Amino acid sequence: MNIFQAFILGMVQGLGEFLPISSSAHLVITPWLFNWKDPGLGFDLALHWGTLLAVLVYFRTDIRDLIRGFWHSLFKSTRNFENNIYQKLSWLLILASVPGAVIGKLLEEHAEKTFRNPLLIAFTLSIFGFIIYAVDYLGKKQKNLDRITRKDALLVGLSQALAIVPGVSRSGSTMAMGLLLGFKRADAARFSFLMSAPIIFGAGLVKAGEFGAGVSYGPLIVGFISAAIFGFLSIKYLLKFLASHDFKVFAFYRLIVAALILIVYLIR
Repeated sequence: MNIFQAFILGMVQGLGEFLPISSSAHLVITPWLFNWKDPGLGFDLALHWGTLLAVLVYFRTDIRDLIRGFWHSLFKSTRNFENNIYQKLSWLLILASVPGAVIGKLLEEHAEKTFRNPLLIAFTLSIFGFIIYAVDYLGKKQKNLDRITRKDALLVGLSQALAIVPGVSRSGSTMAMGLLLGFKRADAARFSFLMSAPIIFGAGLVKAGEFGAGVSYGPLIVGFISAAIFGFLSIKYLLKFLASHDFKVFAFYRLIVAALILIVYLIR
């Protein structure tokens, strides 16, 4: 792998992790389309750490308040779930992270092998394109994040587990569930982004021994920085975009990429 390829894959990861288009699908399809050597899951892990950095930097104030809220919630004298959104959210984010972690571990082997098939990715990209479009159209989009319940958090967490299959999209599945539960677009996205921090961190710890396996330091560093920068930008501008726009453009994009994959597959 060279520096240019590492930069492109970092950009793909940074944009795809937070836009509802599936970063895992694009990390498989991009080398496949251009006949690059698949860098493997060790490099993918490095890129995910880059997007984790993007979340930590962008939401640094929220994360500080969540940590403080969690700490205060442990003591009866400072516990106030009803009036302190950060105390409440800290526990709900933990609850939402459990299903994805458990199911991800159970299906880990399939994620590394079977699920990286281009035809399967084309199928899941298109199907979940329709799903995102449908729930965005049907969702009431009335609830703010301060109205989230334990049931909401658990359902969003369960939807996150679907993203073990490339093409589904972790952000796409969690935002879609948020919309289905009646949350406003930006609030569904915000909870999805905050959820990504513990799940990426946890997955990174489990796979820490494979970090950067088979890739030299130059491309590894470039990929990491590229993922962090584009991840930060995608968070920033998607939240602004969703304040006044719908998910239609992402649904159409998924269908176009799925069609492109099928065309290239048939030609080859």
